[in-house]
Amino acid sequence: MITNLKELSEEFGQNLKLDCDLKKKNWFNIGGKAKIYFKADNLKDLIKFLKIIENKENIFVLGGGSNTLITDDKYDGVVIKLANNFKNLSVLSDDIIIAGSIVSDKSLSEFALENSLGGFEFLSCIPGTVGGGIKMNAGCFNREFKDILISIQAVTKSGQVVTIPAKDINFKYRDSGLSDDLIFLSASFKGFKKEKELIQNEMNFLKEKKEKAQPTRIKTSGSTFKNPLDQSEKKVWELIKESVPLDISFGDAYISEKHCNFFVNKGNAKFKDMKSLIEYVSKNVFEKTGVKLETEIKILE
Repeated sequence: MITNLKELSEEFGQNLKLDCDLKKKNWFNIGGKAKIYFKADNLKDLIKFLKIIENKENIFVLGGGSNTLITDDKYDGVVIKLANNFKNLSVLSDDIIIAGSIVSDKSLSEFALENSLGGFEFLSCIPGTVGGGIKMNAGCFNREFKDILISIQAVTKSGQVVTIPAKDINFKYRDSGLSDDLIFLSASFKGFKKEKELIQNEMNFLKEKKEKAQPTRIKTSGSTFKNPLDQSEKKVWELIKESVPLDISFGDAYISEKHCNFFVNKGNAKFKDMKSLIEYVSKNVFEKTGVKLETEIKILE
C-alpha cells in the first residue's frame, strides 16, 4: 500500500485529492469517497503516477460514469480520471479517425458526420466514452465497437505503453476480453465515405427510435443487465417483465416505467438500494426462468 502520500501530493498538487467525493462523477448520482483520486493531465504524468504507486493499490479508471454504480462506503483504492488531453479527435486518412479514450461516443459520431464518414451513426445513441465502449464492446441497433475498431493504444498499470490491433482482441457480446491491467489512451477507427445528409438522416432515425424505447434525462446508467444470448432467445427486458413486479422499489431505486432493464435513482437512492434492486431482479428472473443474469453496469465496491 502507498505510504508516502505526501510525496504524491507534492508531485501532483491539485490533480491529486484524498478522500474525494465520487457522487457527482457518475450518472446514477450515487457513491461515497475514494481514498485517492488522480486526474492525469497527460501521458507523462499518468506514467509517472503509475510508477510511483507500483500497482500496489486497487485502481479503477473512471470514464464518463455512464454505466457505473459506486459504493457509498469509502473506496479503498485509487480512482484515475483522464483529463482533456485524452479528448483529441483527428482524421488520419480519408476513412480513419483517431479518438482519445475520453471522447464521448456522441462526439465521435458527430466528428465522423463532419468528415462525411459513415459507420459511426450508432454511436450517437450510446452514452459513455470511447474507452468504456471498447472495454465492454458497447453497441446498439446491431452495431458494436468491434465493427469499426482498427487498434487501441493503452498503458499498463505498471506504466508500459502498448498498441493492440483489433484482430488480436477476442470481442464478444458486451465484452472485449481485454485485461483490467490496461488503461486506454486512444483508438483508431475505420469508416467509409458517405454523404453528410444520409449520415444525419440515419442518426436522426436511430435517436428517434431510442427516445421512444428508453428513458432519457434522468439518473440512470443505461442497460442494467446484458441480454443472456447463450441462455435464452428472449431479451432481458422480457425476462424481467415476466418475473418481477415492475413497481418494486428499494428506497429511491426504481425500475424505469419506459424500459424495465433501466434502473433509476428517483431522488436520493443509496448504493445499497440500487444493489438490492439489482439482486432482487436477478434472483427473481433466475427462480422464474432459470436464466442467470449478468450486469452490464460496472459495480465499484
